[in-house]
Amino acid sequence: MPDLTHGDDAAAVNSLRSAVMRLSRRLKHQRVDESLSPTEMSVLGTLSNWGPCTPGELARKEHVQPPSMTRIVALLEAKGLVRLEPHPEDRRQKVVTKTEQAEAMLEESRAKRNAFLANLVEGLDEDEWAKLRAAAPVLEKLAHL
Repeated sequence: MPDLTHGDDAAAVNSLRSAVMRLSRRLKHQRVDESLSPTEMSVLGTLSNWGPCTPGELARKEHVQPPSMTRIVALLEAKGLVRLEPHPEDRRQKVVTKTEQAEAMLEESRAKRNAFLANLVEGLDEDEWAKLRAAAPVLEKLAHL
């Protein structure tokens, strides 16, 4: 295991943190719908990736408290981006499903952000691009730990 408190490993962690935060801020400015918060967009993305979820499942996946997720779902429902449906096995629960409007918005948002990143990648040489492609699955893993 690397020593993440001293030397080159600590410097790499610091550089990674800084770069991820800076790139994340730049990507947030590439939003399609300014009326949605980053958290609301994240919830829609989670629904797109995982499919319909209960509010509790969404709260766990998004690392927020259930009451906060209840409020977020209510806001998204009011905007016509999600709908609540009966749970197939537990009548006490609801399942949150994204609407076609939400999927269209997510597609447009992904296209805009992908174009932004593709433009940045054009400034890399072949070796840098190969390293970035190889790092993508590791960064994805870190995002979900």
